Amino acid sequence: MQRSRAAGGRGCALLPLLGILIFQGVPIVISLEIKADAHVRGYIGEKIKLRCTFKSTSPVTEKLTIDWTYRPPSSSRTETIFHYQSFQYPTTAGTFRNRISWAGDVYRGDASISISNPTLKDNGTFSCSVKNPPDVHHNIPLTELTVTERGFGTMLSSVTLLSVLVFIPSAVVVAVLLLRMGRKAAGLKKRSKCGYKKSSIEVSDDTDQEEKDGCMTRLCVRCAECLLLQKAQKHTRMWLL
Repeated sequence: MQRSRAAGGRGCALLPLLGILIFQGVPIVISLEIKADAHVRGYIGEKIKLRCTFKSTSPVTEKLTIDWTYRPPSSSRTETIFHYQSFQYPTTAGTFRNRISWAGDVYRGDASISISNPTLKDNGTFSCSVKNPPDVHHNIPLTELTVTERGFGTMLSSVTLLSVLVFIPSAVVVAVLLLRMGRKAAGLKKRSKCGYKKSSIEVSDDTDQEEKDGCMTRLCVRCAECLLLQKAQKHTRMWLL
């Protein structure tokens, strides 16, 4: 009986010591790490992605939960706009009703969401919270969203970028091909001045070759335009995101 009381006394004595260590700021290991963009800029009417990634020491199970909250500027009021647990539960009320969509993959540590048709009223602070029992202790990253109107200068820069990626390279290809054809025509003219006469077979071959060169020129230009247009569209989408 005395031994059990002594053991119980030692156990009780550890509790205040643990409380003192926590109070004095002894670091506690966080088993779940969350990262999110500190600042995100978006434009009115253009879909915005809020990125959030996490790392857990435990495997992902059906108990994993994700919660996104929103706080308006100059306000302490917060509202939950998205919840995930095996299924996606975007908010069905409030400012973000029917505008929040899932853009993540929990098995890859991605808890991102997207906002469609953003407006100036969406400006504020967003937070991403993830719990993957038994990993529930984690940091709480904040994301400041700024939604603005896309100005004429921004649209002009997009058009300029598209022109640089598509039209200028196409013009270079056409110029090179025309230069080759011009040199060939100059060589033929020089030979004609020297009294060189072509046979009917050579004339026919030259005509066929010219038609082939013309077809090849148009084909090369068309292929270059298609490839560069695809690349420009890809870069434009990445730039907009």
